[in-house]
Amino acid sequence: MAKISAKQVKELRDMTGVGMMDAKNALTEVDGDMDKAVDFLREKGLAKAAKKADRIAAEGLAATYVDGNTAAIIEVNSETDFVAKNAEFQNYVKVIAEAVAKNKPANMDEALALEVDGQSIADLVTEATNKIGEKISFRRFELLEKSDDDAFGEYLHNGGLIAALTLVEGTTDSDLARDITMHVAAINPRYVNRDEVPEDVYNKEEEIQKEIALNEGKPENIVEKMIKGRMNKFLSEISLTEQPFIKDGDQTVGQYAASKNGTVTKFVRYQVGEGMEKREEDFAAEVASQMK
Repeated sequence: MAKISAKQVKELRDMTGVGMMDAKNALTEVDGDMDKAVDFLREKGLAKAAKKADRIAAEGLAATYVDGNTAAIIEVNSETDFVAKNAEFQNYVKVIAEAVAKNKPANMDEALALEVDGQSIADLVTEATNKIGEKISFRRFELLEKSDDDAFGEYLHNGGLIAALTLVEGTTDSDLARDITMHVAAINPRYVNRDEVPEDVYNKEEEIQKEIALNEGKPENIVEKMIKGRMNKFLSEISLTEQPFIKDGDQTVGQYAASKNGTVTKFVRYQVGEGMEKREEDFAAEVASQMK
């Protein structure tokens, strides 16, 4: 019997969208032959998921779940936004978010292997694909940890098209943490504070500002002062704690947190489908094609 490698299992999963154990069992059954393994899965009733494996799934929902001092944020994708409104799909998303928060996997492989009622999340995703009739994929997750003296903020916009999670240390005021999380969802800061801004990001912007100043015909001797001021503005605009608080523009987010003895230390913001290829299709034409 051929030895089945983790690489082969991953390749078959990527090709077919089936769960880890289904992929491994199929390869074992056919002595490691990839083509025969695909056929085997189809024969076992997983053809629907396999046929949809190469489709683009860039819609869906993001969600959060808090379990004591652990909070999870996840994104689960579907092919169309119609499915995101489906109660069954929403339940799958909730189940996955809860499992991730309670089990704290270290990476996506561990997350997909988590069991819910005797079924792995990978198999749960395949089941969702078969039941709902669209490719469903569990794209990403992140975990935040806090102490008893800190607070999590959760916020979902438009039912989960945007989800945000924030950790505020030094206070247990959940209302404050939620307010800050709403700001994160709305304004989309890039970093918690200016100290987090990577050197390469800073240097790239500085070069751009130098070119702008020189192209404006400014004298060389005042360009340096202009750059300093513009870079200070740039850092404040991309740093959460220095942004004007969305509910009170007279104070920054950092000042608002400090007013309750809090300090924002982490945030995560997911927007469904960000960075993914979106399919561009005529929905009416697609429906018509299905009716032929």
